[in-house]
Amino acid sequence: MHNLFSFQIFKPLVQLTGRPPRLIRAGLITLFFLFSLPGFADTNLKYPIKPITLIIPFPAGGSTDSVSRVIAHKLSTQLGLPVLVENHAGAGGNIGCDIVAKANPDGYTLLISTSSTHGIGAALNKKTPFNYDTDFTPIIHLATAPNIFVVTKQIPVTNLKEFIAYAKAHPDTLNFGSAGTGTIMHLTGESFKTETGIDMLHIPYKGSSLAMPDLISGKIQVIFDSIVSSIQQVEDGKLTAIAVTGKKRSSLLPNVPTLMEVGGPFGLGRFVSENWWGLYGPKNLPPAIVDKLNLEFNRVLQSSDVKEQLAKFGAEAGSGSPKTFTDLVLDDRARWAKIIKDNKIIID
Repeated sequence: MHNLFSFQIFKPLVQLTGRPPRLIRAGLITLFFLFSLPGFADTNLKYPIKPITLIIPFPAGGSTDSVSRVIAHKLSTQLGLPVLVENHAGAGGNIGCDIVAKANPDGYTLLISTSSTHGIGAALNKKTPFNYDTDFTPIIHLATAPNIFVVTKQIPVTNLKEFIAYAKAHPDTLNFGSAGTGTIMHLTGESFKTETGIDMLHIPYKGSSLAMPDLISGKIQVIFDSIVSSIQQVEDGKLTAIAVTGKKRSSLLPNVPTLMEVGGPFGLGRFVSENWWGLYGPKNLPPAIVDKLNLEFNRVLQSSDVKEQLAKFGAEAGSGSPKTFTDLVLDDRARWAKIIKDNKIIID
């Protein structure tokens, strides 16, 4: 160390700064040790320098897939690098979540999370190979969209009153599908059953896109899906939209009421179910990479073309800091935890 910081090496600094040699020696030694610390230099590396992979914990064709691909395409153009989308469906989103939880925290493997994973999942799932809070790094809220209550054309109903009457006249015959046990689609259906007093059997799929053919054919009769993935089937006349489950009507389906509007007589006067999407990285993601990702995704979400494309799905672009995203997730989780407790909902 003495030879490294000999007077001959830092003599020009003494002449330039006028500082005593001992002060300059101390400063150089401090810098040497700082740059020797693990991770210090990593935060100063140029990022990103290779393709980024977005892990979607649900299959292709569903709402999460649709929203993610719009955002991924814009981010790829913005960064000048490939942004890849990989679908890893199953276990209500837990398979995809586990991949990211165990990924290298270098910013190249990220998770598109939903209210089904980090909202409901964290309140409902008691046994997972990861911790929803400590094994992930929050980055940004990506989008929000209402769910929609749709039914097959194979049953003769066009509104909520007719559906309730049909369900009570045909006990033990109705099934409702979901993107998996413990997802927002499942919990919305269970809550609907409890509030209205009707009976429907839950049929879990690995994603809403896989349930859709069975809904159209009448093998299942009901789904509480994101408007993002159901809107086209409704517009094509293949499904009947009974109600939107958001706080307000959707501009895409202005003639379809909210459950809050028409559900008062059936105990649904305050019924709301909205899906959000957000971005997480693995735990220990360096703050510099988190900041970079938050900046780039905010730019993506504020672009007019992305807003327009998401609006066509009935979704509203998100934004904000990791802190605002975390607050949204915790508020949503608390709301669903109460519903889970009040309705005594459990999963194996």
